[in-house]
Amino acid sequence: MLDRRRFLTASTALAATVAFRGNLIAQLDKAPSTLPDPALFDKNEDAYWAEIRKQFLIPADEIYLNNGTVGSSPAPVLRAVFDGYASTEKMDQQDPEDYPIWGYAAWNEFRDPLAEFVGCRRDEIALLRNATEANSYIANGIDLKPGDEVLMTDQEHPGGEHPWNLKAKRYGIVVKRVTLPRPVKDAAQVLNLFNDAITPRTRVIFFSHITTFSGVVLPAKELSALARSKGIVSAVDGAHVPGMMRLNIKELGCDMYSASPHKWLQAPKGSGFLYVRDEVIDRLWNTIVTEGWDDPKLRAERFQRIGSSNVPVLWGLRASIKLANDIGMDRIERRHRKLADYILDEMKERGAESWTSPDTALRCAIVTVNVPPVPRMDLENWMWKTYKIRIRGAEPNKLRLSTPYYLQKKEIDRFLEKFDEYKRERKLA
Repeated sequence: MLDRRRFLTASTALAATVAFRGNLIAQLDKAPSTLPDPALFDKNEDAYWAEIRKQFLIPADEIYLNNGTVGSSPAPVLRAVFDGYASTEKMDQQDPEDYPIWGYAAWNEFRDPLAEFVGCRRDEIALLRNATEANSYIANGIDLKPGDEVLMTDQEHPGGEHPWNLKAKRYGIVVKRVTLPRPVKDAAQVLNLFNDAITPRTRVIFFSHITTFSGVVLPAKELSALARSKGIVSAVDGAHVPGMMRLNIKELGCDMYSASPHKWLQAPKGSGFLYVRDEVIDRLWNTIVTEGWDDPKLRAERFQRIGSSNVPVLWGLRASIKLANDIGMDRIERRHRKLADYILDEMKERGAESWTSPDTALRCAIVTVNVPPVPRMDLENWMWKTYKIRIRGAEPNKLRLSTPYYLQKKEIDRFLEKFDEYKRERKLA
């Protein structure tokens, strides 16, 4: 029997759930059902992006400068996820052996638009949950012997670096790191650093296409060509790239590529992918194993056979690709660069030391500056708790500022105004 306290607790929880659902659905109902007329972009670009901003649930009084950690899924993506649940949870598939469980199917209706969006063939791509998972598949799946070397940068995300550290601890491989300058001056500087670090024992070059630390866009095509010329496997952590800038994996020429579309593509959390060039697919062992793991005809599909998981997330991923295509990746990338250049120039005028590359080809929508003596964590807490401005950085004085396309110039100006206010209050000006 349910006592009074437990009954009230359960009733409160149920009421909160119903209220949350009603609030969320109400917010989605308020969001425009269609994107702004493309003609508005030509008439008034700022007005166009202001209309796009209405697709996001981020409150109007919140300024979000941390898209580099995780993006906000807009209304079309959330609606698609809900549609996915409405479809799959009916359990009314035509084929009695067809079940709505991600993990035992090709899911070509989701892989096809993704493959086209990132520039590869369907059979070279596996739908996973994030770049960390894909990076672990790469590190676990490549045969390496004790003493074999993996070469990476000193700016890798833990989800890219630590799968190799685990392999080093367990199997005796060697992880070597190239120290990137702050800032990276040009592509030749990066290529020379990698080329000088390669030894006869180097078997894998692993690097971030865009690093999480500084946002530098590394010359992925040239680094992949360098690896290929020496018979070295090239593996690229592309967590930040899809949705931030145009991507064609085939043109890069790398052997493997991982990504987390929940960042700049604004896809649902828990959507990611692994690309494996067809010529090297048979060299990569599975990490998670179920039916089909040893079937060469499945190509990259065998890496997405992970058991039951969340199909509606794939509906949302597909919707996020459609949204990016409907807006136009060229427009999105130009917007990213324009906003990032603006905030970078303004921060440099305030005396910040730029760790963002001066080469426009090596930067996009992430700006990194060093702002001593401003204490990063105190500033981060003050910005959020006082003014609902969300930023990210690292100790002691680094700020990483992300500029997603829906951000408004007035929001950047408000951040700058509050940055100045903080320095005055703390007598740091």
